[in-house]
Amino acid sequence: MRAKVLSSLRRLAVANPFLTDLVFGLVIAGITLAFGFAMGGSSADQGYAQRPLDVCGVGLTLAANLALAWRRRAPLTVLGICCATAIILHAAGYDTRINLAATLLSLYTVASRLPPAVSVPCVLPVAVSWWQSAFLAPHEFTGLNILQGSIMMAVAWTFGNGTRLLVERNRRLAHLTERLHREQDDNARRAVTEERVRIARELHDVVAHHMSVIIIQAGLARYVFDSDPGTARGALTTIADTGSEAMGEMRRLLSVLRIDVDDESDGYDPAPGLQRLEPLVERVRSAGVPVHVKINGSARPLPPGIDLCTYRVIQECLTNVLKHAGPATAWVTVAYHGTTLELRVTDDGRGVAAAPKEDGHGLIGMRERVKLYKGTVTAQAKSSGGFEVVVTLPLSPIKPDAPLQHGEPNA
Repeated sequence: MRAKVLSSLRRLAVANPFLTDLVFGLVIAGITLAFGFAMGGSSADQGYAQRPLDVCGVGLTLAANLALAWRRRAPLTVLGICCATAIILHAAGYDTRINLAATLLSLYTVASRLPPAVSVPCVLPVAVSWWQSAFLAPHEFTGLNILQGSIMMAVAWTFGNGTRLLVERNRRLAHLTERLHREQDDNARRAVTEERVRIARELHDVVAHHMSVIIIQAGLARYVFDSDPGTARGALTTIADTGSEAMGEMRRLLSVLRIDVDDESDGYDPAPGLQRLEPLVERVRSAGVPVHVKINGSARPLPPGIDLCTYRVIQECLTNVLKHAGPATAWVTVAYHGTTLELRVTDDGRGVAAAPKEDGHGLIGMRERVKLYKGTVTAQAKSSGGFEVVVTLPLSPIKPDAPLQHGEPNA
């Protein structure tokens, strides 16, 4: 029950601060008047008051305390009213111990809402009202009253200034939190865009290579359909196998978009790498382009990203040979040089004619892939004819206990 009441009062204070301050001012005014009437007779005997509370004293007390209802809207004005009424009340001979609480609360409000350059000078009128009260009280308590008033003013200002700093800190934290949320949203959108670009590049590589093989094999099958049925059937078999593999790779890529975060099962096959180089070469050979593969140095396991990058680079180069080089032979060299992997794909086709006028999506994607792993790409026509693409990719140093694989013989 108590928790519900406190929660209701807290919600009311947040929803209507003016009403809260008005009720607070009425409570302080009631307590002050009750204290003034109760101590009226004895205070005169002790020297704290020369006259008991009357209509004028009650009016000044109500004015001083009810002004607190506007302390959030006009803190400086309320501070002036509280201090002025207290000074007038005490100068008129009323009890010097009343109407001082309102000055402290108004000082706290000024310190909590305004910077020290404004709130520190506002301590002066509060000090005047308190020190006036100390000097009008019995002389034996003057020093004690001055000390007590000074301590209470310092505490009120310190608490108010601390509240102001806390509010400003919370405001900055809220601003930083909002900015962090915006940056997180931007990063999330950027990540989605980058993933879309990556998937688009993957789809381009898959479709461009396999469709090039399919088109060439379909043309061959149509050309020898009547004269060489065996060759035509072989071409159709290659088309079927190539199309099936293309669908498998596309299904693997698209399954990334559907797999759930909490799904611990394998939603797609491993990405291709150099371990699938031989099937890639066989497809190109079956399309009519002789391909020779050579591995130099000691082969070693590659990081998944670099392994996929090397496969896609070789795939794109061989696809370009199929599309642009005409009748040609291709050579693929994979060389391991310690901390560097070098890929070299050359052909003896049409040379400059084989190179597109501008970088197509395939070459752009190749450069972006290699750049991602801090590698370099050189693509140029050879003076002796044909075209050559050289890619270098940095590798991490080999650990002493890392297993090495011997290079494969020439294919």
